[in-house]
Amino acid sequence: MHDSPKLMIEVDHLSKTYGSTQAITDVTFNVEPGEILGFLGPNGAGKTTTMRILAGYLPATSGTARIAGYDVHEQSLLVRQRIGYLPETPPLYPEMTVEGFLYFVARIKGVSAGDRTNKVTAAIERCNLQDKRYVIIRKLSKGYRQRVGIAQAIVHDPPAIILDEPTVGLDPRQIIEVRNLIKSLAGTHTIILSTHILPEVSMTCSRVAIIKNGKVVATNTPEQLMTQLTGGSGYELEIGGEANLAKQVLQNLPGVSQIESIPLAAMHSSPKDNRAYLRVISHAGTEPGKDIAAALLQTGFDLYEMRRVSATLEDVFLQLTTEEKTLESETNSAVNQEEAA
Repeated sequence: MHDSPKLMIEVDHLSKTYGSTQAITDVTFNVEPGEILGFLGPNGAGKTTTMRILAGYLPATSGTARIAGYDVHEQSLLVRQRIGYLPETPPLYPEMTVEGFLYFVARIKGVSAGDRTNKVTAAIERCNLQDKRYVIIRKLSKGYRQRVGIAQAIVHDPPAIILDEPTVGLDPRQIIEVRNLIKSLAGTHTIILSTHILPEVSMTCSRVAIIKNGKVVATNTPEQLMTQLTGGSGYELEIGGEANLAKQVLQNLPGVSQIESIPLAAMHSSPKDNRAYLRVISHAGTEPGKDIAAALLQTGFDLYEMRRVSATLEDVFLQLTTEEKTLESETNSAVNQEEAA
């Protein structure tokens, strides 16, 4: 039976220093029971360091972290019984069979002898390893080894699961299978998922934390981040006429937030002579498309193409990790990055 604290994972002002190098600084975020949190950041931003601290593999320099109500440093053994951890490189014993390895992990994770067979079988089925059950791990492809790594993280049915780049080395079909597996674990398990594959986060995670240079710069739902940071959706236009005149016509329309020319490098096709290419960003919650089209046609512009575009998580990620900018979340469990020094 799982613990049921109000917050499954609590990270409070966590910092880690290696000599003179600050790996993470004042990292604070929470994860509620049953949530999937996507943990995003460029290489070297501090994702793996944070996850190793949460898993009890690395001590923090300062700050605290709690899993299922237990302090990861002070109550390490209790924490390890309640988490499943998949590091970047799966911790496998290559001379063991898949089944033998999972029985071994179940035993050291404290699964009772009477429950081991059921737990091992369930992990094998969830990770689609039935055909590889008796195969020696060193004979498996990289993709299958990754699945065995996920199976060892869930074999003891822990309430919290930490997955560091779980889709590395998988082909597109296996990525879909792993995505479905992770989504199936939500609700009964709390998951932190580190990944570089941004569409995976949009499809899998209920909330996102973005880390840059060792500091969390945003926490919220993917939808809220996309709305707050990019102004939501907008429109891309191909028109006949002069771009600056078109901007003057459109800039005062209700719902229009910003108008910019589309750089030639960002275009999907070759530009045509005597045409202007504009991107119109709309205010969140508005749809000024009808007014935009009417205003252009009424003032003599030819409208060759108009298509709705939506902000992506990639836009948010690039904006937050390339600019000196942080964003406070509006949710109660978000991080406040403006603590007094």
